Amino acid sequence: MTISRTSYLFFVGLFCFQAALGQKKAGNSPLVSYVDTANDGYGYKNLHGDIIIPAGKYSFCFTDTFRTYAVVSLPPKGFVAIDRKENILYTVFPFDNGPDYVEDGLFRIVKDGKIGFADAATGKIVIQPQFACAWPFEKGRAKVSLTCETKSFGEHSTWISDKWFYIDKQGRKIRQPSR
Repeated sequence: MTISRTSYLFFVGLFCFQAALGQKKAGNSPLVSYVDTANDGYGYKNLHGDIIIPAGKYSFCFTDTFRTYAVVSLPPKGFVAIDRKENILYTVFPFDNGPDYVEDGLFRIVKDGKIGFADAATGKIVIQPQFACAWPFEKGRAKVSLTCETKSFGEHSTWISDKWFYIDKQGRKIRQPSR
């Protein structure tokens, strides 16, 4: 069976038309961070180079490609996650002079002095803030405590607790791993 040139062109045109209609709206396309060196500010542009979030609104943009959420520095609030409408979603746990590192696909967040976890791919909260202390996830589990004390050693500090336990990525308490 052979397809005529006219039929072929018709189907190619139809495919192109459907592809054009099926494209995401411009509001869903990623934004990219930029720096305005003249004013020492950070912001976001769309893929056409149009400024969407002007430089200087945030003191630093930690997320280089802004899809559904971005982590930015917003003094005096600290490191925060924002959505595409620039609503603050939550505060990101500060670690090593920046926002918390992503470990096992999650990072720590803070609300009312308690620590929880958000998904790095989507920015959604996966474990509500409820822990006084929480270490990053490693191999699908995190060491947490509902009560702890922070002990400082100069510019460094550590957490001390007699009631550590482990949770899985759904926030369920699990058995302590064997060494």
